Amino acid sequence: MDYRRLGRTDVQVSAICLGTMTWGRQNTEAEGHAQMDYALERGVNFWDTAEMYAIPPIEESYGSTERIIGSWFASRGGRDKVVLASKAIGRSPGGFKWVRDGRARLDRENLVRAVEDSLTRLRTDYIDLYQLHWPDRTTARFGARGWKGGADEGATPIEETLRALDELVRSGKIRHVGLSNETPWGTMAFLRLADELGLPRVVSVQNAYNLLNRTYEDGLAEVSVREQCGLLAYSPLAAATLTGKYLDGRIPPGTRRALDHRKSRYDKVNADAAVRAYLEVAKRHGLDPAQMALAFVTRQPFVTSNIIGATSMEHLKTNIDSIGITLGEEVLKEIEEVNDRFPNPCP
Repeated sequence: MDYRRLGRTDVQVSAICLGTMTWGRQNTEAEGHAQMDYALERGVNFWDTAEMYAIPPIEESYGSTERIIGSWFASRGGRDKVVLASKAIGRSPGGFKWVRDGRARLDRENLVRAVEDSLTRLRTDYIDLYQLHWPDRTTARFGARGWKGGADEGATPIEETLRALDELVRSGKIRHVGLSNETPWGTMAFLRLADELGLPRVVSVQNAYNLLNRTYEDGLAEVSVREQCGLLAYSPLAAATLTGKYLDGRIPPGTRRALDHRKSRYDKVNADAAVRAYLEVAKRHGLDPAQMALAFVTRQPFVTSNIIGATSMEHLKTNIDSIGITLGEEVLKEIEEVNDRFPNPCP
């Protein structure tokens, strides 16, 4: 396993991060435990969760993934072997009414309560990396194209959020802070205020990044490298779209698309054509398509860790094994040719 520095901290995290969002809906507690056991054996020391997991999010499964991780810590010990990341949700007009009575914000009251509740579910005294799941302000995210502005009434000022996080760091309940579903402007605003006011410096940005969505490269990649604030890449397989399982409108039983009533951000007009082209690249070079897609993400200089997820042990093993895949120059050339034909079909 390869290990990389988390931001400017002294924390070393595995280049493969164990994503957990299926635990509590698509996976049972026992399956979640088995995945944690195996990942740790393979040298994966970095695990990512969130208060709103399992996904797709419903009231009945809210917090279930954190509880499964907590029961693993209680039964196995080993908290000191894991760099644990979690997240608090931001303002969600009209959604997630079961989270803090539908009044979730990135303000002090909400963040303190969110951390305390996560610590209880996780059965631990601290969270290594605490992330803001999405901004309070209006942004283009989860597949939307372009920023169109909007009413930010009720959004928490970034300085207020940072001061609340500073309090939580000083209390020892969280150790480092990160962003998620953020923009270049937002990331730089957090970094500037942290430097000016002596508040916690963001160490990572968790955004979607995969062969169907390379928008991170347009602005945030430079921020990640120059500011030492690397990407934690989620959906590196475009929510399994890059495996080809959803081609031609197929929705296999038990898959995430079968469970989720919302239209997938990867169900877009050019998605199938791009997926077929990438599958052909993998076939020509004798590569497993999932491993090729994952290896492409992991090799990027702005990526700190690649967040994999799997609903089966077979897929988990395949995904972790991608750390040993080196993509040759011809493969990379052909990937870029596909990207030129189908640039970011699924942002």
